[in-house]
Amino acid sequence: MTKQKKSFFEKLTGIKKITDEDQLEELELQESPEGGFVTQFESQESDMYEFPEQAQEEPQEEQEIQQYIQNETMQQPQQEFEQPIESEGQLTIDVYQTNDDIVIKSTIAGVKPENLDVNINNDMVTIRGERQQDEEISVDNYYYQECYWGPFSRSVILPVEIISDKAEATMKNGILTLKLPKADTTKTRKIQVRGF
Repeated sequence: MTKQKKSFFEKLTGIKKITDEDQLEELELQESPEGGFVTQFESQESDMYEFPEQAQEEPQEEQEIQQYIQNETMQQPQQEFEQPIESEGQLTIDVYQTNDDIVIKSTIAGVKPENLDVNINNDMVTIRGERQQDEEISVDNYYYQECYWGPFSRSVILPVEIISDKAEATMKNGILTLKLPKADTTKTRKIQVRGF
């Protein structure tokens, strides 16, 4: 019996293709020599397939790759994994348009205007800041702690192009309002072509 090369499908799924002249009308469950059971069924082309219920042994190449990955990940310093990742809150926003502007509003109570960072380009606005507690309170003394304290950010992809140089940001009663003038995309400009 010659050993046939596995097809891509057989490698991908771990299914063995069996050819058999006898056509089966129903499913059969047979004991596999490796242990476990093998289900056989007939395809329309009367090819037979085995579905092992236990994982087959990995080829040597796959075992070497797994060993290499394991060795590489174990060589990284342990302290990299022990550093806590500081979570960042996300602002809630309203975005709407007027005839001339795109307006973004967000409640940013408890944050001083100088602690806000607003970055604007032609298609995105990013608001960053940090809300700091003014007193230290033990976790044991809280009945409810629903307010978010710490760094926050929010990025918004703008629905239309804006003129970022003319954008305005104001804060009143804990509400940040950004007015972003829309760019006039209907206006065309003629450009002189010079020869060299």
